[in-house]
Amino acid sequence: MQTIAFRIDRRSGVAAYQQLVNQVRQALRLGMLEPGDRLPTAKDVVAALAINPHTVLKAYRELEREGLVEPRPGQGTFVKRSLSRPEAAPDAPLRTELADWTHRAREAGLDRDDIAAMTGAALDRSYGPPPPPPAPGSLAGASTTLHPASLEEAT
Repeated sequence: MQTIAFRIDRRSGVAAYQQLVNQVRQALRLGMLEPGDRLPTAKDVVAALAINPHTVLKAYRELEREGLVEPRPGQGTFVKRSLSRPEAAPDAPLRTELADWTHRAREAGLDRDDIAAMTGAALDRSYGPPPPPPAPGSLAGASTTLHPASLEEAT
């Protein structure tokens, strides 16, 4: 059974609940959370991050609306379906190549922001620019990057 260690970047401009939603989505895409895994309780997230319980509940409700999790009264909130693909599995060749490349980039003196800028530019060339950010108050959220190490630390 996997778990997730949430992080909130209060300077990002992205609502805390949306950061939680995005982190769960990313963990599901990377196969770090799978159907049947239990999300941390709202109480545990509140204690770890010093955020309002309603923020956590709002995030979990959004994930439930998307069909990704399901609450089980008295038991918690559980992952209902995965977003992972075999090509993105932890042992997939492309993921291994990317990990090797980022390691080489770091050894060459590039920092996290340099690497993020390079990969963002490569994605833009391949897929086009990302969509504009959502209007204030909308439920759609801007992407929040979750670093896999933050998830792996919790396993």
